Amino acid sequence: MAKEPKHLFDNPNNVKRLLSAFYLCCALLLIIDFFVHRHISHSWENLLGFYPLYGFVGCVLLVFVATWLRTLLMRSEDYYQAEQNHTETDSSLPAKKIGAKHVDD
Repeated sequence: MAKEPKHLFDNPNNVKRLLSAFYLCCALLLIIDFFVHRHISHSWENLLGFYPLYGFVGCVLLVFVATWLRTLLMRSEDYYQAEQNHTETDSSLPAKKIGAKHVDD
């Protein structure tokens, strides 16, 4: 049995390091938010934590829209294989689609 290769995030310590860096970046951005002057165009943009909340709501909406699109666009795993098998079984028949020609015609 072949030994599976190890990837970067297979090691739990690497995941912990990445999450620590992520939390550190979030804390730094929160601290910077107190000192950076923003050029706002709406009064509600001046609320503390507006942009993180805006980003969170945007991501949640994106997930919901993607879930909805998945139900609309999802196909079965063998969608193309089933179509290919169907074409192979019908290859003995002449092409009946408009504009489609069989090679021997």
